[in-house]
Parts: sequence; structure tokens; C-alpha cells
Amino acid sequence: MWRYDMVDDKITQNPLLGEYNTPHGTVPFDLIKNSAIEPAIREGIRQHDAEIQGIIGNVEASSFENTVEALDRSGILLERVASVLFNLLSTNADDELQSIANEVMPLLSEHSNNITLNEQLFARVKTVYDKRNELQLNLEQTKLLEDSYVDFVRNGVNLSSQDKQKYRELTNELTQLTLTFEQNCLKNMNGYQLVLTDEKQLAGLPESAVVAAKETAHEQGTEGYVFTLQGPSYAVFMKYADDRELRKQMYMAYARQGSQDNDSNNLEIVRKIANKRLALAQLLGYEDYASYVLERRMAVDEAHVYKLLNELLQAYAAPAHQEVQEIEDFAKELQGNDFQLMPWDFGYYSNKLKDKKYHVDTELLRPYFELDKVRDGVFGLANRLYGITFNRNRTIPVYRDDVEVYEVYDEGGKYLAVLYLDFFPCKGKQAGAWTSSLQEQWKDGAKHEDIRPQILISTNFTKPTATAPALLTFDEVRTLLHEFGHSLHEMLSDVTYRSLSGTNVYWDFVELPSQFMENYAIEKDFLHTFARHYQTKELLPDEYVQRIVAADKFNVAYACLRQLGFCFIDMAWYTLHVSFEGDIRSFEQKAEKQTKLLPVVGDTCMSTHFSHIFCGGYAAGYYSYKWAEVLEADAFSVFKQKGIFNQSVAASFRRNVLSRGGTEPPMTLYKRFRGQEPTIDALLVRDGIK
Repeated sequence: MWRYDMVDDKITQNPLLGEYNTPHGTVPFDLIKNSAIEPAIREGIRQHDAEIQGIIGNVEASSFENTVEALDRSGILLERVASVLFNLLSTNADDELQSIANEVMPLLSEHSNNITLNEQLFARVKTVYDKRNELQLNLEQTKLLEDSYVDFVRNGVNLSSQDKQKYRELTNELTQLTLTFEQNCLKNMNGYQLVLTDEKQLAGLPESAVVAAKETAHEQGTEGYVFTLQGPSYAVFMKYADDRELRKQMYMAYARQGSQDNDSNNLEIVRKIANKRLALAQLLGYEDYASYVLERRMAVDEAHVYKLLNELLQAYAAPAHQEVQEIEDFAKELQGNDFQLMPWDFGYYSNKLKDKKYHVDTELLRPYFELDKVRDGVFGLANRLYGITFNRNRTIPVYRDDVEVYEVYDEGGKYLAVLYLDFFPCKGKQAGAWTSSLQEQWKDGAKHEDIRPQILISTNFTKPTATAPALLTFDEVRTLLHEFGHSLHEMLSDVTYRSLSGTNVYWDFVELPSQFMENYAIEKDFLHTFARHYQTKELLPDEYVQRIVAADKFNVAYACLRQLGFCFIDMAWYTLHVSFEGDIRSFEQKAEKQTKLLPVVGDTCMSTHFSHIFCGGYAAGYYSYKWAEVLEADAFSVFKQKGIFNQSVAASFRRNVLSRGGTEPPMTLYKRFRGQEPTIDALLVRDGIK
């Protein structure tokens, strides 16, 4: 419980252990050094082991309270410390922290196996499970008992001793492989820069992008302008840069991440992860890894996943080809009939065509989307729907100075949650946007206390410059709404048990609240609550709103097929029945062939930086985005019918979906809100396909 710091030769207590003397018990990031993490992990494991032994050694007969409930409430210290490690790895990693992760991840994997493979512990759980019909448990208790029992079975407790050892080896290897994959992704993203010194090469780029590139160069002590593979920099370059060869160079750097001949190559790691997951599934009695995963999803099995994907492919394929043909024809008008549209051209010419048709260029809208105002607008939307409010607390410690922290209060002033906002890219941060938890919601019956969640939203938005505040693109506005939807799922949780709270739901249900919130991005009545020009304070003109709405369906079919391609790649990897030893590029090209709309470029590879499915929890689950899209389009149709700010409908959505976590089957929760199962029709209508 102690660590030695060489400061005045004094022994100081590890800040990760013991109570946090901070507002709402938030993480004391200002006191935490990397050196504190490993000993805290080890102490967390030690305490958790003692708690497990206490459950096993209980001389009283197994009961729901002394076994199942006690198991759910064990390991709190370990979970608290591990959440700090995982969040820092994603948002603020350095070489030292990554090295520490390499040391402790095998410890965590082994510890998890020691619990789920413990036959004595399982025997106590099984005793309670076998008499479940006699116990008069409520719905949440029943779900916790069923999940606990199934988790043991699915994690190998019934395997033979020899197979248990094999299970341990596979899970330990997978832990290390996925961590290495993630670290390589960060190295690859940080390892490339396009440095320009000739201002002619900046032609077409908006002033905001040029200023940002100049500031990036200055920060790095480099002359000229620096563009990177981080989201804001890469996206704006591909959309606006007139120099086709430079766009190609950027595209190839992005598309070859993890597949180049260097020390962060992921090709062999992809193969190993897929094969070891297959071996794990077959060890547990399944044909393939997808069958293992989907058993605990709304989709249930591969047939239902492919049914959805093929229905969407059939509906969107023809419109998608028409969209791409229109863009290629437009490009030929500008470049000549022998011009062939390539992947590094699509963003550039589609943006020009979109602006020509709708006059809604990203840079035209950006001044109206000042980040602070967008954030306040999203907060205001939550207040209007659910009555919650947000107060910034600058005394809560943060791990980097630009992170914002808010206390969240329910209607009437009841404390609900702490929300961290980490908006901007930096060297130690993973690409993309996500929401994660530093503390789950649950209820401590012994203390009569409702433990409230602490949530982190992390994005890679356009940074402020010396001449302008952070001004978002319309897509970034939508991204913030998406991630905020996840945070609402956590913040509004009202359940008893940690393992059932917040976003601890089936993976193909977890995107419902997030994608639902995206619908507000094109609603005039919402946009007009915050969208004002950052200089003139002019409200976003009605004409611009109309253009946004009209343009929202632009390339919607192309976007659908692109995402379906990712889904098919994911399912191809995890429906393998035998170990894969072939060429990874050829494999993924075959998997996504029916969705390809642009020429295939050799020497590129998606799988080697497809972190969602190789280290991010979406293995055999990327289809979840499309599955949830069907749900959220259907759900939002109720709001469209009864009013997008209708508090009665919002209260029902909160009560039946957002607050209930995983306490009941997701379709049961959804039908309780909607009154029926969803269909694909609402999505097709919204996208203009039907």
C-alpha cells in the first residue's frame, strides 16, 4: 500500500489507494505518477483475491446475497485503479505508461481467469442458480444471477483441467496482442507527418487549416506547415487540398497504417488475434468466434446479422453507385473525360459537388459552431429533454490542462454524475472519439448510498488557433451529440448492481442512445439554441439550416455501403472455421468486395488499423452500428411525431431505456418504450431510400 518517492527521502502514500480527498471522490490526477499504477494494481488484485476467498470460505449456505451479490460488489479498488490506467492509455499515454501496461495487463488477465475458472466459486453460484425459481428475486436480481452463471460457463469453468490451462494461455496471449495492436496504432498515427514549405502546395485549403498546420509546425520546431493523420488535420486536407499527389500521399499513409515494414506492423498480429479468438471459441464448443459473441447479443446469431447487412446492401447499393457516378461525372467535367476517380479524390470532389448543389461548404458553417457554444447547446438539449443541468468545477483534478469537468445535477438539484470532456488531439491520444467510465453507477445497500458515475468523453476535434476559438465542422457537432448520448446512458443510470448499470448492455444495443442523439444535428429548433457566428453573433440563418437538412442525405448511400464494408470485414474474420494463414489484404478485399464503390488500391490494408474489432471490443460486433441505427431511427420517429423536445416521450425514453442499463433484455426495454419491435422502414424513409 506504500510507494517510495525520492522527494525529501519521505515515504508517501499511493494516491490510488485509500479514499480520494477530492470533490465527489474523483480521481486525484494531479497526484498520480505513472509509478503509482503498478503497485496499486497489485494491491487491488490482492484485495480482490481476499474478497473472493471470503465468498468461497463463507460457512453459511450459498445465497443470492452472500454469493452473487457479494461477487458483484467485490473488486471495487481494482476496478477503480484499472479504470485510471485504461483511460490514461487512451487519452494521455507515454512510453513509460505503455511499458507499465505491458507489465500489468498479463496480471489482470490472469486474475480474471483465476476468478472465472474457480470451481469452488462457481459451485456456490450454481447452487443459487439451480434454485432460482424458489427465491422470489426481482427482475434485476434475476438478471444478475443469470448473467453471473452464464459468464462462468462462457469463460471456461466447465472445461477440463487441461483445457482450462489452454484457455488461460489463449486469454493471456490475446491480452498482450490486443494491447500491442493498440500501441502500434498510436505509433503509426504519430509516426507520419506531411511537412510543406511551398505555399503553393496549400492551394485549396481553408485559412483555418493553414493556420492550424503552421501552429503544429511551430509546436514541433519545424519550418513550414505540418499535416498529420490525426482526424481534424487529415480530414480537412483530403477534403480541400487541390494538389492531387499530396492527397494521394496522405491517403496512402493513412490506409497503410500497420501494414508497412517497420516495428509497428500489425499484419502478423491481426492473424494471431483472429486465430487465437477462433481457438478460444472452439475450445468452448463453438464453431467460430462470431457464434460465441453473438450468443449474448440482440442479433443472437450470424444469420440475423447477415440478414440485416444484406437487406441494407440491397436497399442502398444502387443509390450508392449512382452517387459515386455523379461525383465521377462532376470530376470529369473539371478534369477531362479520361479522369478516373480514386479514393484520394472522393472527399475532394464530393465536397465540391455538395457545395455546388447545396451551398453548404464545411468552412461556411464552421464559424457558427464555436465549440463552447456547441457544448452549451448539447447541455441545453439534455436540460430540455431530461431536466438535468451542468456546472463546471475547476477544482476537480484533471490529467491534462485542457480537460474540462462538469458536475451534473438532476431536476431539483440532486447530484447525478461527473462528466469529463477531453476535446483535442495530442501525441498520447488514440484516434477517434469515445466515451468511457471512471466510475460506474450502483447502489450500496449497506451504506444506503447511490454511487454516481464519473464519465469521460474523448474526441479529436479541431483545436483553437492563435486567431480563432475552436470552431467545429458539422460532422464534429454530430460526433459530440453521439458521444454525449453514450454519456447520458451512463449518467442517468438508476440500477442496483455495477455489472448491469449504464452501458453494460448488449453490444448491439449500446449504440442506440448515442445514434439517437445524432438526429438533433439537423433540427432547426435545436440548432437555433446555440449556433451563432463567433464574431458577428448572427444566428445560423434559416437558409443555411435548410441547406444542412437538404444536404444531410447527400452520399448517405455511399456512407452506408462504406460502413457495411467494415461490417463484412469484421464478420469475415470472426466467422472463420479454420486458422487463417493467407494474405490479409486479399482476404479483406474479398470480404468487402460487394460494397466497394471505388478502385481497390494495392498495398493498403484496413484490418491493420481497424482498432474497433482488434482491440476495441467490437469483434464480431461492428454490425452493431447498423443494428442500432434501425433502432434509433425508429425511436426518433416517435419524437418527430409528438415533438422533438416532448418531455413526456423523453421521460419514457429515460425511464425505459437510459436508466435501466442491462437489467432486462434490450428488446423488452425497447418495446416498453416504443410499444412494438422496430422495422427497417424508419431508417429507409429518413435516408430518402424509401
